[in-house]
Amino acid sequence: MRSRGWAWWVGVLLLFLGGLVLGTVGAFLQAERAVVSAPWGSAMLPWGLVLMWVVLVLAVRGGAWVLMSRWGAWSVAVGWLAATVLLSAESPSGDVALSGGGRQVTYLLGGVILASAAATLRVPHRTADADAAGSGVRDGNRDTTTDVR
Repeated sequence: MRSRGWAWWVGVLLLFLGGLVLGTVGAFLQAERAVVSAPWGSAMLPWGLVLMWVVLVLAVRGGAWVLMSRWGAWSVAVGWLAATVLLSAESPSGDVALSGGGRQVTYLLGGVILASAAATLRVPHRTADADAAGSGVRDGNRDTTTDVR
């Protein structure tokens, strides 16, 4: 295992704090919805829920790419989960930001599944040979650099 400097750990902490902010915003934004009326009835479109899931997956993958490690992805995911769980608990005054309704449970479980899936994906690493040749990326054992000769 390679040693990591203090800057790397600061990056992990900042990504965790970013996950906390994302979870706090998501706890309130996920409740937004649009009601569409049609002649046969009305339909509810939970656009806040879908938007927060997309932002969560992008933030988790972005955390992985920023640190070039799964640590970055898991930092964002754990920060989001911590904020979401804390906001679903009842406060001393009896208020709950994230109630136990169907949409909120869907947000929590779907977010956990999507964040975990996004965090476990492999992070492509740049190689010295690929940097010298252009913009190649080595993904695990498979070299995807293009050889132009």
